[in-house]
Amino acid sequence: MASWEGKSRGSVVGYKIFVWSIKHLGLNFAYFLLFFVTVYFVFASKKAFGSMFYFFHIRLEQSRVKSIISIFRNYYLLGQGLIDKTAVLAGLKDKFNFILEGKEHLLQMRDGGILISGHIGNWEVGGKALDFLDKKVNLVILDGEGPAIKNYISDILTDRNVHFIKIGNDFSHLFEIKEALANKELVAFLGDRFIEGNQTVKIDFLGEPALFPLGPWHMASYFNVPVSYVFAVKESRRQYRFYATPLKIIPSAKNPMERSKLVGDSIKEFVSEFERITLKYPLQWHNYFNFWK
Repeated sequence: MASWEGKSRGSVVGYKIFVWSIKHLGLNFAYFLLFFVTVYFVFASKKAFGSMFYFFHIRLEQSRVKSIISIFRNYYLLGQGLIDKTAVLAGLKDKFNFILEGKEHLLQMRDGGILISGHIGNWEVGGKALDFLDKKVNLVILDGEGPAIKNYISDILTDRNVHFIKIGNDFSHLFEIKEALANKELVAFLGDRFIEGNQTVKIDFLGEPALFPLGPWHMASYFNVPVSYVFAVKESRRQYRFYATPLKIIPSAKNPMERSKLVGDSIKEFVSEFERITLKYPLQWHNYFNFWK
């Protein structure tokens, strides 16, 4: 996936400005500042703009004008999500309301398991809906932030029940995942991204073939833990809705062909659910590279 490097744009100064605004002037003022930042990024990120224009104009068949408006709204919602995430991680969870669909499925994960989502909505904020399980949630992410930003986020992080497992150049993250599952914790993956060189499978998504990673499903099969497909989307300024599907066990098979079929069938189920959520909340799919390349 050479066109996406897993890196975020921004600086420590930018984070500090928004954190100060959230704490002293409120979320609404931070959203107001965000409007001007969004205007800048619409014009400054040409590649991302082109990828989102393809999504709205070609895949969703929106007009050119509507597609441009959708891109602005998508960027603005992404910025709101980053502000909300910062607020929640800084201990301001009470600023938001959470609606949970599929709570009964998550209650069956008392012994841990794997959650698979996508870059839609706001997983870091929506994941707070899992607090009722009183279980550590490990988010597997690419190590895309600079050291200064990571240190600052660590300083403001008050929720110690959330742990980030960063995928670096070595394989240390695999040992962290294994340890987390052994401790009956939850491990969350994003199933719509992969690192160049990883195993993938090609599946139709919104009418055109796209590549999806095999890793999360292979791990679920290898460790014999249940899987739920989850999505957290923003429905209003202060409200999030969290979706969770019924649990699925991916049987392990010694025969490579049989194993590939079992994993492939499970990924197709995820893609189908992911497509449904994307069509329902298209402005919240934050995909800024050529997904169908």
